[in-house]
Amino acid sequence: MGVAVTTVSTPVLVEVERSGFVESRHRGSAVGLAADGTTAVRAGFPDEPIFPRSANKPMQAVAMVRSGLGLEGELLAIAAGSHSGEDFHVEGAERILASAGLTADALRCPEQWPLDQEVALDVARRGEGRTRLRMNCSGKHAAMLATCVAAGWSTDDYLDPAHPLQAASREAVEDLAGERVAAVGVDGCGAPLFALSTTGVARAFRALVTADPGTPERKVADAMRAFPAWTSGTRREERLLMDAVPGLLVKCGAEGVDAFAFTDGRAGAIKVDDGSMRARTPVTVALLRALGVEPADPAVLDELATVRLHGGEAVVGEIRAVPNLF
Repeated sequence: MGVAVTTVSTPVLVEVERSGFVESRHRGSAVGLAADGTTAVRAGFPDEPIFPRSANKPMQAVAMVRSGLGLEGELLAIAAGSHSGEDFHVEGAERILASAGLTADALRCPEQWPLDQEVALDVARRGEGRTRLRMNCSGKHAAMLATCVAAGWSTDDYLDPAHPLQAASREAVEDLAGERVAAVGVDGCGAPLFALSTTGVARAFRALVTADPGTPERKVADAMRAFPAWTSGTRREERLLMDAVPGLLVKCGAEGVDAFAFTDGRAGAIKVDDGSMRARTPVTVALLRALGVEPADPAVLDELATVRLHGGEAVVGEIRAVPNLF
């Protein structure tokens, strides 16, 4: 039985303008929470369930730490991240596996090319191909396996929704979001995927940054903020945002999802209806600005607020959040 959703159209969040002509529009929902957790701004229907995709990962990492995972620093960051498949990411996933006495043969994520196109080209030039370790979720999968070893759980079936690890993950997701999981699916990496409202995702991220130091929640948030290149990649937008805004935690998810939280408890999340990833960051920047976030380097937010469109070798337009969105 499916989850009921509103049939009224969501608002346009992003316009794609080429040569002064709006050629495409992306609709969706977004929510911004004030420092006290109340809703400050919203657009569309952020209380309806979505699949957060990889924005679930920090919550899943909390479940792992609660279950005995002892990772810290960059290795905890990659456990909660979606890496670009760079060499240091591969080495990090291997280190996690080795700490549990395992190898890449234990991974159940699919073989893929690196997300970063430049890295993928370098890998291909070296005569290498797709591997499980290059897959953007290998850090999470390696950490899931290490958690199973630490807790004395079986590893062969760690992706089974009935496995103790996945039961702990669901419990953590519901705890952090303050709501029940609306549906359970299968993510692109093969792991169980838990549906939440966009507002629930924002609440979960807020719970990470406002938790007491030393708690599993805060350990995950602190690791991600300290090592943003490990949660995404050297050239990724999430890394640039966290570098530009001290104290910011941000994580993307496939199909047009973004979620963030700020040191004082302000938080937000977005979902682009058509799944477009190009629309994601301009809306996130608009939402950060609507919440009054002051970056250390405003030029970075200005740069990320739009995506340039080219015609030949010239810039002829841009992808941007609609004016006065929030």
